[in-house]
Amino acid sequence: MANRHTIILMQTSQSRASRTFMDYDSISQAMDGICGLYERKLKELNPAIRNITYDIADLYNFIDGLADMSALVYDHSVRAYLPYDRQWIKQRTFQHLKKLAQ
Repeated sequence: MANRHTIILMQTSQSRASRTFMDYDSISQAMDGICGLYERKLKELNPAIRNITYDIADLYNFIDGLADMSALVYDHSVRAYLPYDRQWIKQRTFQHLKKLAQ
């Protein structure tokens, strides 16, 4: 699971022009990227606050608030990208953050 190229597909609003993607060398890096995206949004919304904290429910609300989000993860055994939905992303971010906290 460690070195599986991951592409995060995202649409921030109902506008098709807001579609974008981010690619990472691993699932773990992709989950870091999603957390970083949320943290940058929090800093943008709260520029005067130095130390911003959030919990997993806040991150889930951010992910659910996007018009669309999915992941494509490269599977070496089939030599293709496998699609995963928003729920999978939420589960993986939780596992990732839990692992970082230990």
